[in-house]
Amino acid sequence: MDYRDAGVDVEAGRAFVDQIRNLVHSTFRPEVIGGLGGFGGCFQLPSGYQEPVLVSGTDGVGTKLKVAQILNRHDTVGIDLVAMCVNDVLTSGAEPLFFLDYVATSALDKEQLTQVVAGIASGCKLAGCALLGGETAEMPGFYQVGEYDLAGFCVGIVEKSQMLNGSQVQIGDVAIALASTGVHSNGFSLVRKIVSDRGFSWSDRPELLGGEVIGEAFLKPTRIYVKPVLAARQAGLEIHAMAHITGGGLPENLPRCLGKGQAITIDPDSWTLPPIFQWLAEAGTVSAEAMYNTFNMGIGFVLLVPPQQAKEVITHFQSQDIPAFAIGEVIAGSGELVGLLK
Repeated sequence: MDYRDAGVDVEAGRAFVDQIRNLVHSTFRPEVIGGLGGFGGCFQLPSGYQEPVLVSGTDGVGTKLKVAQILNRHDTVGIDLVAMCVNDVLTSGAEPLFFLDYVATSALDKEQLTQVVAGIASGCKLAGCALLGGETAEMPGFYQVGEYDLAGFCVGIVEKSQMLNGSQVQIGDVAIALASTGVHSNGFSLVRKIVSDRGFSWSDRPELLGGEVIGEAFLKPTRIYVKPVLAARQAGLEIHAMAHITGGGLPENLPRCLGKGQAITIDPDSWTLPPIFQWLAEAGTVSAEAMYNTFNMGIGFVLLVPPQQAKEVITHFQSQDIPAFAIGEVIAGSGELVGLLK
């Protein structure tokens, strides 16, 4: 017997690395030292920092991967993987520097996984970070044929004096929401249950979605907010805190960026619920409370800014083709959201 008899093709693995080499190199920043293939990726810290702080983050894509595998479309989940990590790192005010991925599968399918890595490379370019390296593991018997799982790891940098940690937030700050592109990468266990249990097909075209195919609607990648947010700070716009709206929705994630003795009042009528969330609520008979505690509800990122700068901040993001709108303000309290569920 040899390793191939056990289901692991080492030669195919080497060929796969060669196939994705150009994709990886296309993301490199000047600080990258060396190329693909070493035991570790090397990255020189950018110059100009007085007290540089490294900020790290890790995440996955979750069961959204099941939808990609059912539809045999793998070019967007790599963007999701990067987005889930870099958007988290961004909330500290950090610029993402480099990214690493981990891909585990039953047996290496070069065409399938090249699409995945192409998406990861695309996400890294959108975030301005280098795809520094990764790992591909063949695990026959652990995953079903055609299945794979993804994990991502990101490191960013911020000047210590520019870090955001909740201490800058003030009573009266305005909450500016940045629109999501859809469901992003959270709540897919509920999404899949609604589709399967209520007799829908991923190829259906509900009228509420304007005739868009259900599967395509749910595979839209997570929006990456890095460059527009960093550009806003570099332009002198004052941002006191940021929140990435992921699992747990607004109720769980927005309070995480507050200081002590603070809460946020939210006006749910200040934005229009995107059709995809209306469809989920109706198709699954999901309560408003469960919807807000599961999905982003059309808001992927929130900034807390001084009231005198709110209008300018909104204009900045709208100029970047990201819908932005005020949804509430910071008040005295103990970390709660007030008014979200009327």
